[in-house]
Amino acid sequence: MIFRLIAVLLFLLIAAMPAQAEPETVYFKSADGQTDIAGYLFRPRAPGPRPAIVLLHGRAGPYSANFNKDCEQVARGIRSPCNAATLSKRHMMWGEFWAARGVIALLPDSFGPRGMAHGFGRFSHGDPERDEVNEKTVRPLDAEGALAYLRGRNDVVASRVFLQGWSNGGSTALNVMIRQGASAGFRAALVFYPGCGREALLENAVATASPLSMFLGADDEEVSPANCQHVAERSLKAGTNIAVMLYPDATHDFDDPGERRQAVPGNQAAKADAMARAAAVIDETRKP
Repeated sequence: MIFRLIAVLLFLLIAAMPAQAEPETVYFKSADGQTDIAGYLFRPRAPGPRPAIVLLHGRAGPYSANFNKDCEQVARGIRSPCNAATLSKRHMMWGEFWAARGVIALLPDSFGPRGMAHGFGRFSHGDPERDEVNEKTVRPLDAEGALAYLRGRNDVVASRVFLQGWSNGGSTALNVMIRQGASAGFRAALVFYPGCGREALLENAVATASPLSMFLGADDEEVSPANCQHVAERSLKAGTNIAVMLYPDATHDFDDPGERRQAVPGNQAAKADAMARAAAVIDETRKP
């Protein structure tokens, strides 16, 4: 009940604020040392230094479905219909949510710089093109490059950089934490309805020193929440601090603010609770 009350207050606060201009487009190197990644930076109005969070999009990419089919390569100096002005409603919502809470948010585009800004459709895991931007060996390097970029900014608190991912990006986030292990990297990870099968994860458990929060829809039509619960159980046994929220009557993409998803009552409740809990994870790290 307390989380829902907090969520309502947060939404009222954000609604009362003036609309933010489109995010700044920045570029940084993936940890592969070769790929220039385009990213979209949401910044609080008050000066820093501030905590920061890296946002990892799903298999559809970071842009609105209205523009995906017309996307070209998103790279330095190339104007594409897929850019900061055409991000999806969910990514804009979360970027603005974090900026309103005093957190710098960076949304990297893993697909566009590799000529795949159009994203991928449902159940396309076997697509050879998609393997070129896979969540096990490619996208974790982009997240690590984003971490290095943020730590190099003078408006970021280097020890308070977080990670958030959705679906394919959620699987990527889990793989980042597997790679991170006990080292000092991302402070915590927020993982929304990831794929947790063997084809998606580097290991069948996540052993890391940083806390994880996993948000799952019980009625997910794309991935198995049961698989993720099994991964969480094994991760707990491995010593990881992991919390799992399984939302009844919630589907995949339950936090998408679009009318179709929010017409499902279970999604409305899940979205409000998940946003409140996500904010609480970052707020908790302000304590000594």
